[in-house]
Amino acid sequence: MMKEGKNIAIITDAGTPGISDPGEEVVRQCFEAGIQVTSLPGPAACITALTMSGQKTRRFCFEAFLPKDKKEKVAVLEELKNETRTIIIYEAPHRLARTLKELRETLGNRQLTLCRELTKKYEEADKTTIDQAIEKYNEKEPRGEYVLVIEGKSQEEIQEENKQKWESMTIEEHMEYYISQGNDKKSAMKLVAKDRGVSKRDIYNQLIK
Repeated sequence: MMKEGKNIAIITDAGTPGISDPGEEVVRQCFEAGIQVTSLPGPAACITALTMSGQKTRRFCFEAFLPKDKKEKVAVLEELKNETRTIIIYEAPHRLARTLKELRETLGNRQLTLCRELTKKYEEADKTTIDQAIEKYNEKEPRGEYVLVIEGKSQEEIQEENKQKWESMTIEEHMEYYISQGNDKKSAMKLVAKDRGVSKRDIYNQLIK
């Protein structure tokens, strides 16, 4: 009908058609057929959830539904492990409890806002943690479509992990790591001190013992 010159609209009362939705396929086929496509802003669950979540909104990544394939899902979760932006995920009620446990295994116990039934009668935004959400849905049956808004990994957490990684090495091994990358001893000492959160003199004193 569009090829014959008719204007066709995809309209929905449940989110933006085209975001994690079969409307995406219609748009793709229109481009392949040379049909012009335009879009008028509408309520997208990911943005609605983010703005009412109480989580940081300046930087975020949208993952939609996690892959059904187990290996692909593991790979995506591993990518999200060190994500510092706020993470937005969609989930169906019958998979929610399992997804929360998988998130806990990979991301640890992060802050989380569980949004459900957005813009509908039973809309809810529950600001909690992954552990508390797991406990809740061990006892309660999830109902409605969910949007999970998860805090990103903090810079403090990343720095602490890096510090622990370096502290598992001896200072000599740590020095050798940077020297092998082409740094001179003075530069290597400065980098080692920065990694360990100590002064360059402390590293020097340890090396001459």
